[in-house]
Amino acid sequence: MNILQWQQRFEAWLNGNHTTDDTAHDLSHFRRVWQSAQRIMAGETVDPLVILTACYFHDIVSLPKNHPERSRSSQLAAQKTCQILAEAFPEFPASRYSAVAHAIEAHSFSARIAPQTQEAKIVQDADRLEALGAIGLARVFAISGALGVALFDALDPFADHRPLNDKAFALDHFQTKLLRLPETMQTEKGRELARHNADFLLQFMAKLSAELQGDSTGMDENLLCRFRPHL
Repeated sequence: MNILQWQQRFEAWLNGNHTTDDTAHDLSHFRRVWQSAQRIMAGETVDPLVILTACYFHDIVSLPKNHPERSRSSQLAAQKTCQILAEAFPEFPASRYSAVAHAIEAHSFSARIAPQTQEAKIVQDADRLEALGAIGLARVFAISGALGVALFDALDPFADHRPLNDKAFALDHFQTKLLRLPETMQTEKGRELARHNADFLLQFMAKLSAELQGDSTGMDENLLCRFRPHL
């Protein structure tokens, strides 16, 4: 069975068995992570079946961001994936189970599990790209809205005179996590893509800063100079 056939089978299973209200971790997300993984793995000597499987099942368990067991999501997802493969895909090679499980466990930012294989590094990078760019921008505010988090601190939107707190202000998440993601990428291609998409988020911040200062058409160049060297 080739990779496309495995992908079609995984999608058919997920369509019939995986329902979620979390649009940040739905089937469309799995597809996009696989698309990004293919760009990153191009020219690499890796196991595409391991990467495909991890991309499609890495968030089969995804606890809410405010759940006390959130950091265990990826480990629970890895366990459930192996169970699904054994029950629904008995012809899936058992020799790949451990590699798939590791790639799923290591993809999570909160789990803090270092990827040990090239496949795991590629899956982690591909998933983290979802937090950047236009999709990342949409996701951060959608998730914050669902959790009842304010968009930003009106008195100090960029935390110039207060500690960052992304549990209270969505915009703080750009500084606490998103703009730091490029330096965490495991592959050179992943870093290249992450820097490009993180710069998009920075431009949004600069546009927002200008608008908050009454300039509806400009960009805050001081903010760009402040953050761009760190990307």
